[in-house]
Amino acid sequence: MYNKIKPSRNVIKKIGMFMLFGTVLLSGCNKELDIDSTHLVNESNNWKSLADARSALLGSYGLLRAALADNNAHWLYGDVRMGDFKATSRLDLKAIAENNLNAPYPVVKSLSNWRKFYAVINSCTVFIDRAGEILKNDKQYTEENYKIDVAQMRALRAFTYFYMVRIWGDIPLITASTDGNFIERPKVASEIVLQFATSELLAVVNALPYRYGALQNGFNQQTYYGKVAPHWDGILLNRISAYSILAHIAAWQGKYLDAVAYSKFVMTNFGLSGAIYTTTQNLTKVDGLFYGNNASQLVGFPFNYNTAEMSAVGHIEDLALAAPIISKAVPQIKMPDDVIASIFNEANDLRFRFDPLTGLPVSDYFSGYGTSNTVFSKVKCIRNASTDGTLAIYSSALIFTRIEEITLLYAESLAAIGSMEDATDALDIVRNSRGIGLYKGTNAGLIDAIFAERRRELMGEGWRWYDLVRYNKLKNNDPKFTDLIKKGGIYWPIDEEVLSTNAKITQNEYWR
Repeated sequence: MYNKIKPSRNVIKKIGMFMLFGTVLLSGCNKELDIDSTHLVNESNNWKSLADARSALLGSYGLLRAALADNNAHWLYGDVRMGDFKATSRLDLKAIAENNLNAPYPVVKSLSNWRKFYAVINSCTVFIDRAGEILKNDKQYTEENYKIDVAQMRALRAFTYFYMVRIWGDIPLITASTDGNFIERPKVASEIVLQFATSELLAVVNALPYRYGALQNGFNQQTYYGKVAPHWDGILLNRISAYSILAHIAAWQGKYLDAVAYSKFVMTNFGLSGAIYTTTQNLTKVDGLFYGNNASQLVGFPFNYNTAEMSAVGHIEDLALAAPIISKAVPQIKMPDDVIASIFNEANDLRFRFDPLTGLPVSDYFSGYGTSNTVFSKVKCIRNASTDGTLAIYSSALIFTRIEEITLLYAESLAAIGSMEDATDALDIVRNSRGIGLYKGTNAGLIDAIFAERRRELMGEGWRWYDLVRYNKLKNNDPKFTDLIKKGGIYWPIDEEVLSTNAKITQNEYWR
């Protein structure tokens, strides 16, 4: 692994700050997610006050956002790797698309290094271990506030471990504070890591409110750190977030009975968090679901324009947008027209369809279809929801999950356990909202239909690769992909920097 990670002033600035023009950032200096980033979360004199708690808490969220946004990692891991998008000219993106993850490119090397994620693990763990000092030192920091904050850090750490397991498989499991100094740890089985993540989430889920800064469900905080609910919606992990993550951990493990239970809880209670189903128009407009932060981002990491968090990279727009939306001749990734037509193959789809009278495409998902430069334009949050793309600075949130995604996961989980009628009903919630009507196929084709709907609905949100893994585990009808799963080729190699600084770590077998 590595020997030292100190979330010091310089490191946090490097990880947590963006540059508005020119040189770019890893994640954006988030004035909500990286409050007071000059504080050190592991300094002995920084566990004294309510302000220290707020700084350290939001700084941990900021570090994870940085890790996900660095080199557009979330989308390269999830959408470009063996997905529907193709690289237009960059050889490093082409290597990722072709699963050539040993290719000698800086971006590929960076994505193979888990250092950024362990910085999040350490930050959360230090908070868990030391926040009690603030409870003793500052009477403004109440017992309820302390319990909610520690619950969040345990949930954020659990989510980070789940995210890492999907990338690398077996990884070191660190659960005690090291104040930035990591001793050498061997990898442990991914199932053990996921069991830990699950147990952590279950231990804290009832300590998490449905909504921060709202008097409800036994929580007595009219404000949270001085702010009411809308301020925190989509920024912090709440009870719905935790159950959503639990559902995904269970589905990744193939524990679909558990996934049904967790996702059903979300389906039943998501309204308590303020979340709603999103119309197609709101999904694609410049100030819609992806703009800023809102309650429908069940697990999200926003880049708010109004608090100067926007950035030039760390967004799907940086990869996918081009003229006529922004002043870039060609996007870095694009989806071939024939692939688009094959994916959106049902009439009346509000996301992409052909007008029956003119034969012309109707879509806010894509611009310029049928030309030499089809552009994926579903997400296009430019600055303050501008339509002027002369200055390509983006303010879209990185959304891990939303209620439509959980609904489709619920359908998948029901179908996997053989509850076909209920699975169809869940699938139809999304299908109806997108104009394509009820599923009329057979039970035998239901899992295919669910994953086809995920492919359409979640395009550009970092899901395609992980969906392919789960789909092929369920169907087991693609010998090449099944072989990839059996040999560990679904995971990333571990960067040489990690291997060289920890003698107890060995390279993932597939990539040796």
